[in-house]
Amino acid sequence: MSKITPVLLAGGAGSRLWPVSRDQLPKQFQPLVGPYSTYQQTLKRVSSPALYRDPVVITNEDFRFFARRQAEDVGVDVLVALEPARRDSAAAMAAAAVIAEKRSPGGLVLALAADHVVLDDNLFSEAVRLGCKAALEGHLVVFGLTPSEPRTSYGYINPGAVFGDDDDLRLVEAFVEKPNAEKAVAYLEKGYLWNSGNFLFRSDVMIAELRAYAPEILDAVTASVEKGETDLGFLRFDKESFEASPKNSIDYAVIEKTRKIAVVRGHFPWSDIGSWDAIWEVSEKDDFGNAIEGEGLALNSEGCLIHSSGLMTTVVGAKDLVVVATKDAVLVAPKSRAQEVKGLVDRLKTTGRAAVTELHSRAYRPWGYVEEMLTGERFGVKRLLIDPGARTSVQRHMNRSEHWVVVRGTATVIIGENETVLTENESLYVPVGTFHRIANQGRIPLELVEVRTGAYIGEDDIERIEDDYRRL
Repeated sequence: MSKITPVLLAGGAGSRLWPVSRDQLPKQFQPLVGPYSTYQQTLKRVSSPALYRDPVVITNEDFRFFARRQAEDVGVDVLVALEPARRDSAAAMAAAAVIAEKRSPGGLVLALAADHVVLDDNLFSEAVRLGCKAALEGHLVVFGLTPSEPRTSYGYINPGAVFGDDDDLRLVEAFVEKPNAEKAVAYLEKGYLWNSGNFLFRSDVMIAELRAYAPEILDAVTASVEKGETDLGFLRFDKESFEASPKNSIDYAVIEKTRKIAVVRGHFPWSDIGSWDAIWEVSEKDDFGNAIEGEGLALNSEGCLIHSSGLMTTVVGAKDLVVVATKDAVLVAPKSRAQEVKGLVDRLKTTGRAAVTELHSRAYRPWGYVEEMLTGERFGVKRLLIDPGARTSVQRHMNRSEHWVVVRGTATVIIGENETVLTENESLYVPVGTFHRIANQGRIPLELVEVRTGAYIGEDDIERIEDDYRRL
């Protein structure tokens, strides 16, 4: 059997996990369960060279450097492909098939959601190996899980006749998307499975099924990939062609219609962690059912989730409560109403508070990150971390001056026509309107504190004249 090409779909958002997941950095890139993000967990899951080729990651422009950085952090080489617009999962799946077909005609593709949690990688690999039997014979293979309750937020699969000699691999009698509560109960009684949202297929078969059921999507995406260009190591799809694709999910566009479909009954613990109650379900808990991530404490409480980044967060005498604290926002909700967080985010956006749903206090850049520490009238304090070998653009600001203090590492600084080397505890002043650049030529991360002062200190007060990352 030839190796499988894993394709991670990593371009979505996750507003039900606000305030941690935000537009600027959604849930797949966050360490919500354990020390690694779900994106990194997924990469590690498909990193065996005996079974898999190097993964392809499909994401969008905003996450490109972050997707590559997180892959490097877990030692996985990836090709990052960039969608110029959001067209839902059918277009992403079409791109996965087209890219994989160019790499290895008729080869196997494992398309994975980058925001899911799988708690047993060995059982997952067993399910993939079993599914290869049907995929190689021309079936689109889905992975089903035995339901624990009649959820209406999942698709359901009706397994039919056994395929081959393993009872866990079957043809599919019916595939239905997100039923109402009454139908969900009936499906459980009939032995339906939850759809995990992951797919295994031969690239040529998926292309043929898209041709049969969603030709407009396939044509647009194929043209976009063919006209795509490599930019700083990223594969950038052609914008005009990609935007011509209709918006649709792969479930509605193909999976509900095709007759070439099989299902593997998976035995691996799984969650799409679509809401905070789902995070609680897959998290480690104390003797009272409390799950705590970060700085938190539960006293005389049971069944609670505390997720805190930086703030000591406590609950007393609580039951089945979700408490999530970040540097700039706090969420408190009954666990049973965790699905309503999406509505809360929508409300925040309509009341002039969109920034708190979009921006993190830490903003990632191609060269490292900037973290907001304190902001007041006419001043702001930030922490900058610049990776070894990286540097900022040559830039200037017309409304603010900047003061830099090196906390760790060595900075090579250009201010105007002068170049200076700063070490720990040394500082420099950058006057308004002066071109400047910071470079880290050392072997350890460079950490600085930046103080901005002036009439306007917003991020959009920037003029670049030279940039390694083509952001001019």
